[in-house]
Amino acid sequence: MNGSGRPRGRTRLPSEQEAAGRTLAAASVVPALALSGWLLAGLPLLLLGWFRPLPMALLGGAAALLLCMCGLRRLPGTAATPHRWATAATFAVALGSGVFNGLLHGEQLIVRRDPSTYAQYAVWLARHGSLPIPVGDFGGPDPALRFDSMGVYMTGDGIVPQFMAGPPMTYAIGHWLGGVPGLLLVPPVLGALAVLTVAGTAARLVGTRWAPLAALVFAISLPILYTSRTTFSEIPSLILLFGGMNLLLDARARLGAALPGAGFPSAALAGLSFGLALLVRIDGLRDVLPVLAFAGMLIALRRIPREKPFPEGRLGVPLLIGLVVGGAWGFTGGYVLARPYLEYLSGSLVPLLAICAVVVVLTAAGTALAPWIAVRVRRLPAVRWLPDAAAALVVLVMAGFAVRPWVQTVRRHAVTPEDRLTADFIEKTQIANGLAKDSSRLYYEHSLDWVFWYVGIPVVVLATLAAAVLVRRLMRGGLTNGGEFGRLLPLAVIGWTTVTTLWRPAITPDHPFASRRLVLVVIPGLVLLAVWGLRLLTERLARTRWFAVSPARSRVAVAAGALVMVVPPAITSIGTAFTPVNRGEAAAVAGLCRAIPANASVLIVERVTGDRLTQVIRGQCGLPTARVVYPQKSDVPLQADVLRLAEAVRRTGRVPVLLAAEPEQLMAYGPATRVMSLHTRQDERSLVDPPNGTWSLTINVWMTVPT
Repeated sequence: MNGSGRPRGRTRLPSEQEAAGRTLAAASVVPALALSGWLLAGLPLLLLGWFRPLPMALLGGAAALLLCMCGLRRLPGTAATPHRWATAATFAVALGSGVFNGLLHGEQLIVRRDPSTYAQYAVWLARHGSLPIPVGDFGGPDPALRFDSMGVYMTGDGIVPQFMAGPPMTYAIGHWLGGVPGLLLVPPVLGALAVLTVAGTAARLVGTRWAPLAALVFAISLPILYTSRTTFSEIPSLILLFGGMNLLLDARARLGAALPGAGFPSAALAGLSFGLALLVRIDGLRDVLPVLAFAGMLIALRRIPREKPFPEGRLGVPLLIGLVVGGAWGFTGGYVLARPYLEYLSGSLVPLLAICAVVVVLTAAGTALAPWIAVRVRRLPAVRWLPDAAAALVVLVMAGFAVRPWVQTVRRHAVTPEDRLTADFIEKTQIANGLAKDSSRLYYEHSLDWVFWYVGIPVVVLATLAAAVLVRRLMRGGLTNGGEFGRLLPLAVIGWTTVTTLWRPAITPDHPFASRRLVLVVIPGLVLLAVWGLRLLTERLARTRWFAVSPARSRVAVAAGALVMVVPPAITSIGTAFTPVNRGEAAAVAGLCRAIPANASVLIVERVTGDRLTQVIRGQCGLPTARVVYPQKSDVPLQADVLRLAEAVRRTGRVPVLLAAEPEQLMAYGPATRVMSLHTRQDERSLVDPPNGTWSLTINVWMTVPT
């Protein structure tokens, strides 16, 4: 034992006060606080149909400012060297990420996959501020009219977009400030803020001087580049989750420093940030389950009589209250605004809700029976091998994922229409990749290989070893050790989400699209653990005789370790990092809107164009748009239906306009004019290798006014 009573040779992790300088600490919670305030005010205004620039500037801005003031009030300072160089380097990495991704941002506006759906959702909210979307006047109802399309559902009251409302409410800010170009620049800004947020978590848990390395490895990983360049939901959700961790760590730091307020506001704000993640992604319910259990455990531990005080227990109630409020916002937004989407996800959402209910019941029971359970646990003999077994289990789980491709092939046989569409997509992608056709394959058994591609084997190994050490320390008394206990929730969230995501990614397995599943927790979590593992390893090496005689050798070891962490993700990312995708879509859509008469009602008479452009024309061009129903096993509608609908439009005083992908599809109705000719690059669709390039994409649209 050393003089402080700590086992000799054990690496001492910094306290939260020592870990982060005040500037970095503040900058790494402001994004989550501001986003929480914006969403907190935005949902009620959207439900009332008042999601407009002025109300949101007043209420959303005031809510964001108020939460920031509460979260930053008397922020714990730093008792150790503030490492100004590390803070400056972290800000430089974040700024470089924002500028780099801003220059190479994508323009996914034509609806083909999720980013364009989010973009069109944001365009509608920015221009109209209310839901549902009206269908427009086509001269009355007709069985040949179809108003839904890819990314939007038809309901009794109108059209509702797919997905949760949180990301579109955020991206709408850019549209208000700069139209479509402004909207497309919001993702790079959010990506830079995500870098700061993750770096702040690293500073609190590992130390400020390690934050630049965590920021750099995180920022250059291909999935982070990918989701920071276009309108996905993962980056906003990441900011809320890791911002919530930062706020909870700050709450503990306030308790330790005996500051006024004792961390209660920060704990409540942490819970709110975690809960509002459901308004961004309904799948966030899985990610915040450990937070619910942790809040219950804090309350339970406070009720247990003990010799030493347990101040952290006082954070349980405010954390739980914030989580419930944020979760209520998420469930309300989903039920009212995205019910068809939730019904579509019911196959996975219902089991998740059941798991959540079990966690709630067990948490409540454990909290109520905590004193009784504690008395009986203390009577049990100590199991000395349990910490080592828990650490070994961490290693075995990761080893199991590593050998999974050799013992399992994950398949899903098509049952529903959605399954059949996915199977057809996978088969076509297999052909493009030169693979044997097998539409039942999902490739989920290779999920750990995906992680190897994007962060490298050294990061995974270091993270696994660090997680094993932390689990062992927690099992050896971490619940009574304040420094170790503070790492319980981050480790639980990272471990739970990583294991469940790797086991079942639940996404079409082509890359880089599938890599988005790793963005939310897996990549930032493994990077944080790997940085801590590198610190642990280098500090232990520094105590060996060969390193102790020369501090320069220790610095070389740290530099070598950092290089080993940075190089593998950089090599994977370099293949696509400098190639923007979907460039030209904004100009192509603007040209299409100019080509269509201002008083037109648009009828799309071809399947692919209908999927891609129905909501684009309705939202960006501001014109009533519908698809014409076509017979089964056909991609074109009956001529009689088209002529009848065109005549009904004329009776309303509007001009009927027909659109299709080929002029031959319009020949029966009049001379066709090409109104869109887009030649651009799209994401690669790779199934068994990391993506290293892009594919070409051509979109043509022809128009006629039927005579």
